[in-house]
Amino acid sequence: PFQLLTWWAGHTQHIRLGSGVANAAYWHPIRIAGEAAMLDLVSGGRLEFGLGSGAYQREFDRMHPGLEQKEGYRYLQEMLPLVQQLWQGDVTHDGALWQFPASTSCPKPLQSSVPIWVAARSPITFDYAVENNCNIMSWPLTMPFSEVEKYRGLLDESVAKANGKWSGQLAMMRHTSVYETESARGAALNATTHVLGQFGNLMMKKGDVVNGFPDRVPFEQLEGILRVDTDALETNLMFGTPDQIVQKLGMYADIGADAFIYYASMGLGMAEQRRSMELFIDKVMPHFSATSLPAAAAN
Repeated sequence: PFQLLTWWAGHTQHIRLGSGVANAAYWHPIRIAGEAAMLDLVSGGRLEFGLGSGAYQREFDRMHPGLEQKEGYRYLQEMLPLVQQLWQGDVTHDGALWQFPASTSCPKPLQSSVPIWVAARSPITFDYAVENNCNIMSWPLTMPFSEVEKYRGLLDESVAKANGKWSGQLAMMRHTSVYETESARGAALNATTHVLGQFGNLMMKKGDVVNGFPDRVPFEQLEGILRVDTDALETNLMFGTPDQIVQKLGMYADIGADAFIYYASMGLGMAEQRRSMELFIDKVMPHFSATSLPAAAAN
């Protein structure tokens, strides 16, 4: 992601720039440390460094042949402290997954302490993120709000194991589409249903991927959490009118989510995406100033 983020760095001045997330199993620690540090340097210290374990076996089969997706967390756990050490100076490493003589990151990040984000959905990853005092981003996919509450519970359990020693932030990501007309609503739901069929291809390894575009798995062949009808999609995702989105986001704030990640696109045309973002900025965000949020979210 760092090439694109570096381009954005040269065309923006204030926004933070983050990877959400880089897959640890596809990188070498020295390389990712250097590329991320360069982004921080050229952006004037705006890097938010996100690292994860990976999700799609189809990707692992190509990017790291022979590695099972469920083992990706091992790469995350060995890489994260290494990157932080490489940003400080010379490191000699003889680990289970990587070994190298004295090396460092050139350049070093501009920020003295780069914010670290870990993608977490499982107890083992929540535990690791809390133990290392990292920020956490979670994605409930298409599941209902009870899944968000589940992640909050996993975080609380991890913090309790760490005797309350965690000062990170919790961010929740949802597919988002804000609309005011029935035609815009229909376009959003139709586009999302189509893309979920492609997503099902990646998750279930059904169908082909041609020139980078996954074939769509028919709805009746989708399994588990992927087989969600449009009514459930509209309820579970951050879909709705501005007033409905304000109400939904309030539920996230109430359980102590510190940040919301707006997952755009889902197959919508650019004009529709732009309109959704405008509505979110103009009619939703003003309801969530720091003074209007519960203490945990305001912080």
